[in-house]
Amino acid sequence: MNYRNDSFVIGAPGKVKPLEGLQLNAVMRNVYGWMTMGLLVTTAVALAVSNSGLFPSQGIFWLAIFAQIGIVFGLSFAIKRISATAAGMLFFVYSAVTGFTFSIFLLAFDLGTIGAAFFSTAGVFGAMTIVGMTTKTDLTKYSSYFMMGLIGLFIAIIVNIFVGSSAIEFAISVFGVLLFTGLTAYDTQRIARMAADPRMSVNSEDTLKFSIMAALTLYLDFINLFIFMLQLFGGGRD
Repeated sequence: MNYRNDSFVIGAPGKVKPLEGLQLNAVMRNVYGWMTMGLLVTTAVALAVSNSGLFPSQGIFWLAIFAQIGIVFGLSFAIKRISATAAGMLFFVYSAVTGFTFSIFLLAFDLGTIGAAFFSTAGVFGAMTIVGMTTKTDLTKYSSYFMMGLIGLFIAIIVNIFVGSSAIEFAISVFGVLLFTGLTAYDTQRIARMAADPRMSVNSEDTLKFSIMAALTLYLDFINLFIFMLQLFGGGRD
């Protein structure tokens, strides 16, 4: 499970009602543009590594995982002090490192399973994006439940590393899909509310950094949803 970022807010205005209009559309286009570019980088690197015939050693693989965690933490804590250019570069570095670790999935699962998991993930993500943008329900009131779910999911994954139960692994996959389905709607609504604040200037440096960090949040939702969807579909190679 990739580390989730919840610290992207720059000068957060707090809870505001979603607004329709050019500003919201422009900021959200930037957010999804960055997210899409990140996913393309991840896909390109994963394909390049898997087709190279070089299987990363366990040490390098774990080093890449720790690098992912370090980049997210570093970007979250330094976002107010670094430039938007630096933030964008770190976002793409993170996307590339994620692609490197994702190459193992291309080796472990057949392409049909990967394709089915990807399109299922894209469909669920798209549907939850629409829900997050249009629902009248305030999803922020469920934030504590989402946090407890993330903690419980993390503990279950760690426990099952030592237990190795296929039943627990299946339950984790189901719960992970449900959790990140909900988080996609929650994060979309949260980002849209901040993007709609009239105090946010579309062309400012802070808004660009906000777009990058918001894109990272949705990128992580998509990636984690895909991972659990892939595990749920199964179909590992022999």
